[in-house]
Amino acid sequence: MSMSLVFSPHTTFLQNAVVGIRQAMSARVNSRRPKFSMTISPSDELRISSDDIISSVTPSFPILVNGCAGKMGQAVAKAAVSVGLDLIPFSFSAPNEGYQIVQIGSTAVQIRDYSEREEILSTVFKEHPDLILVDYTAPSAVNVNAELYCKIGIPFVMGTTGGDRLKLNQIVKNSNVYAVISPQMGKQVVAFLAAMEIMAEQFPGAFAGYSLQVMESHQATKVDTSGTAKAVVSCFQKLGVDFDMDQINLIRDPQKQLEMVGVPEEHLFGHAFHMYHLASSDETVTFEFQHNVCGRSIYADGTIDAAIFLSNKVKQMDGKKLYDMLDVLREGNMR
Repeated sequence: MSMSLVFSPHTTFLQNAVVGIRQAMSARVNSRRPKFSMTISPSDELRISSDDIISSVTPSFPILVNGCAGKMGQAVAKAAVSVGLDLIPFSFSAPNEGYQIVQIGSTAVQIRDYSEREEILSTVFKEHPDLILVDYTAPSAVNVNAELYCKIGIPFVMGTTGGDRLKLNQIVKNSNVYAVISPQMGKQVVAFLAAMEIMAEQFPGAFAGYSLQVMESHQATKVDTSGTAKAVVSCFQKLGVDFDMDQINLIRDPQKQLEMVGVPEEHLFGHAFHMYHLASSDETVTFEFQHNVCGRSIYADGTIDAAIFLSNKVKQMDGKKLYDMLDVLREGNMR
């Protein structure tokens, strides 16, 4: 018996920077007025809740993508522009990488020096109190970046994997800042993970005695083990499978990805292939789960949904502050 589930789809510039930011920001104020109007006669009776207005109006809020020097950050920035969000033309480099400009549509995004982050972010947030920040930087920067966002008070979506996740969640809880934190932004993959969690909770030990092989392939620039793979393995452990996280087979060699994994050549620099193979002790029964992603659009789209979700929660002054992608899915207002 076999079963397969496949899901394919840089302070040298500092003084000038603040002036430049204010000039760039002031040019945007009028462009962010509400783009709808209603005419109501005295006899009309209108009952619309604030939640109805928030959920029905086309999203329009400023968004800053930290990590625009990278491919994932650029994909999110492009997705933000495509849905009409106001892309803030600033991002930040990794330490010692320096200044550069990245063109996102008609917006020239300045990649500023790492040391300028707090000054620039504080200025931007003062000019745009409805700002949502998205982070796609590096695993080593996750916790220090989150600490800075929380210090300033900026609501943020953390799409970067790695770092100390327990510490990350605690930083947000202690700060009372709104945030969506998830190692996986692909909505459909998150739904698959949710199904795995349900199975693990309702049928613990169901796969006791089974062996497990796990392979995950990503572009060579991804240095850490897939957070998604870890989450799925955790579910299998609850289902009774004896397996350690360090047994996950990481494929980062492009040649192996082509020949062994079957990654299309055009997606060697942007893919996420996962395979989980279970076998009974006598190998007469096997189960195989796969979710293969080419490109970054699934993550970019999910990230924008998370940013819209978070913006709504901030506007609604929701009592809950810390969310994950399951919360975004449960809300049901995705594009």
